[in-house]
Amino acid sequence: MANIRILYIEDEPFLGQIVKESLESRSYVVNMVRDGNLAMEAFTTLNPDICILDIMLPGKDGFTIAREVRKLNPLIPIIFVTAKGQVEDVVKGFDSGGNDYIRKPFSMEELIVRVNNLLHVTNRKDRTSEKISIGKYEFTPLLYELRFNDKTRKLSHREGTLLLLLTESRNATLLRKEILLKLWGDDSFFNSRNLDVYITKLRDYLKEDRSISIITIKGIGYQFTVIS
Repeated sequence: MANIRILYIEDEPFLGQIVKESLESRSYVVNMVRDGNLAMEAFTTLNPDICILDIMLPGKDGFTIAREVRKLNPLIPIIFVTAKGQVEDVVKGFDSGGNDYIRKPFSMEELIVRVNNLLHVTNRKDRTSEKISIGKYEFTPLLYELRFNDKTRKLSHREGTLLLLLTESRNATLLRKEILLKLWGDDSFFNSRNLDVYITKLRDYLKEDRSISIITIKGIGYQFTVIS
């Protein structure tokens, strides 16, 4: 994808160079940094479209970098690269602002699919800056804000994206697999369980208006309804 700028933070020189050259051969613009302490300077200079962050880095770790990036740009997609593959690392990555993760070793094809998927979701959200009425609630996708009366709840990136997907498919069936692929890039068991958690959270956030329902269609997906 021409002109797509990627900030790639990776301290393994051999792996980093392979990934950088592979992405550049596909017309991505890649700035690779090997020291976490230099990440934010590179971020402000490059103004990237997406970040790919290794977790274990000299200086600042990937989680710290993600939190700092989120303060400057709450919408930019962030992919974590982890060698550990431990559940707690993945959860911590999401909590610090990550949108997706990929485990070493990985194929370039998988990485590119995840990059393109996140860019697609984010670009759609950039076009959806208006406020969306959901019963008695007001949802602003661009700001990840859900407002009820005088109270405003700040949603995480994944919560906001899921709610946007549901509102775009209002009164229709949104396939579970479609959600998993758009939010995580795959429909693994682990991500499927994560989806259950996020659906439960959204139901709780919307519980003040009983006209709103997120109905589970077992084995298929969900139906988001608002009774007028």
